[in-house]
Amino acid sequence: MSGLGEALAGYLELRRSLGFTLARDARLLEQFVSYREERGASTVTVSDAPAWATLPPDASPGWLRVWMQVVRGFAAYLRTLDPATEVPPAGLLPGGPRRAVPYLYSPADIAALSAQAYRLKTPLRRATITTLIGLRAVTGMRGGEVVALDDEDLDTGRGLLLVRHAKLGRHRLLPLHPSTLAALRAYRQLRDQHFPRPVSDALLVSQAGTRLLYYNVGQTFAKLARRAGLSARSGACRPRPHDLRHSFAVATLLTGAVTALRSRLGCRCCRPT
Repeated sequence: MSGLGEALAGYLELRRSLGFTLARDARLLEQFVSYREERGASTVTVSDAPAWATLPPDASPGWLRVWMQVVRGFAAYLRTLDPATEVPPAGLLPGGPRRAVPYLYSPADIAALSAQAYRLKTPLRRATITTLIGLRAVTGMRGGEVVALDDEDLDTGRGLLLVRHAKLGRHRLLPLHPSTLAALRAYRQLRDQHFPRPVSDALLVSQAGTRLLYYNVGQTFAKLARRAGLSARSGACRPRPHDLRHSFAVATLLTGAVTALRSRLGCRCCRPT
């Protein structure tokens, strides 16, 4: 293994020990290291990253930004081992997408979304999407966390919800308001009427009884937002499912419950949220 290859192995091992999966980053960095090794290079310079990132003629600005971020992270690590390493500055390639501005939902907006969800064709689909929107709005859970919930994660006796598939592999317990708990009990009863023999372990299920797909939920949410009349407030501020989390965070911060918010959101710092 070359010096760059050994450095990459150490970088990936360090990041994974911190809880990052890095499946995509590892693949991209292996390609980048191969690109540098083919040219006989033993380090990284400012010109290397854009030269590699722009090799595909059809690469979108969004992907160019991702590739540059991945290389910058590795270069920063490599610089601690080799002072000759140059870390490409941020924004080296123009045209990357703007950071999305959170679309903060008012209680009326969430009610409008729920009303549109209740107009979906079948009783189970109506209940699933309505419950999902409500649960995200009152807990601030991430989209991936919600679809990953298993039925056993809901403890109706103690009024707790266990989030096991959280970011960086951390678990957390969420206390549920009695009204939220009642809604989940009602949903579970309807779901079990449709599927007396469960098709999957999921708490929230599709029309076929299987676990919800994150992409499909996003597509459904976009349709509901349009039907509810929730239009973009700017080019960078459009209604997204993830903004239910931002809205929950802002509403909680306004009450002054900063410490409780960190534990509920499952993050070390609330500022990015």
